[in-house]
Amino acid sequence: MHLTLVYLCDDTPVDVDNIIKPIQDALIGLVYEDDLLIADVESHRRPLADAFDITNYPPLLVKGILSGKECVYVRVSNSQPLENYL
Repeated sequence: MHLTLVYLCDDTPVDVDNIIKPIQDALIGLVYEDDLLIADVESHRRPLADAFDITNYPPLLVKGILSGKECVYVRVSNSQPLENYL
């Protein structure tokens, strides 16, 4: 499985790599049985103060941006063959 995280942060962001493990662990039992199922992770951090072109964003990500509050958008999808990421 592939885990995608988009961390929308305020003025004092956490390191982008520090949000991966706690979120991955929190999804155990809710989205997947074991985080060993996650083979690929991509993590992004963007300040809420940035300008966003939300035209093609998923509705939940748009909701997070428009809230103006720090949050994390999470998407779990099937992993692709390795060559698709290279």
